[in-house]
Amino acid sequence: MAHIGKRIAKSREGIDRIKLYAIGEAVKLVKERATAKFDETIEIAMNLGVDPKHADQMVRGVVNLPNGTGRTLRVAVFARGAKADEARAAGADIVGAEDLVQSVQGGTIDFDRCVATPDMMPLVGRLGKVLGPRGLMPNPKVGTVTMDVKGAVAASKGGAVEFRVEKAGIIQGSVGKVSFEEGKLVENIAAFVDAVARAKPAGAKGTYIQRVAISSTMGPGVKVDPSTVATGSSA
Repeated sequence: MAHIGKRIAKSREGIDRIKLYAIGEAVKLVKERATAKFDETIEIAMNLGVDPKHADQMVRGVVNLPNGTGRTLRVAVFARGAKADEARAAGADIVGAEDLVQSVQGGTIDFDRCVATPDMMPLVGRLGKVLGPRGLMPNPKVGTVTMDVKGAVAASKGGAVEFRVEKAGIIQGSVGKVSFEEGKLVENIAAFVDAVARAKPAGAKGTYIQRVAISSTMGPGVKVDPSTVATGSSA
């Protein structure tokens, strides 16, 4: 444990815990301090001026990262007939109807993202208690309940990241890997922040985007100056 403590202490050297860094500098610091033996994921955390307990302050959506996430997602599709065939052709990992519902009810969840055609939702609805807490429930707002099965599978495989505000007004998500070039990470982070900014709910009061920080899986957090990731809609 002492070794881990020493590594963490070393990784925090040179980072001012109070300073807000420009996005490019923040990415550089995070990349330099990612010293694990695997390709760490870069995570973003955003504190928003919302209280998600109120329906008009809920924030959720999906963003297509321009440079992908760096990981291959396993995608399950609930569909029948021609739509099931379309899903398989598009590269879905698991396709099914009642059989897939039974499998999930039995505790087998061998996928990272879930898509359903609208006609399957009465069936998929039974899985709310299983899929809901894992953030896997298909939802039309984020494009995972759709007749465009091909498009949804392609988006999921290509870098679509869902986001949803948690209790304390925090949104978290993956924006790439440490191995990505700095410029590509900056583009992905800007796309994520922009999508959250555009999802600003009607009930949000005061400053909407309050804090932004990025970190790698094993590394320290670095605070980002939101104005350097600025989008026209992030006020």
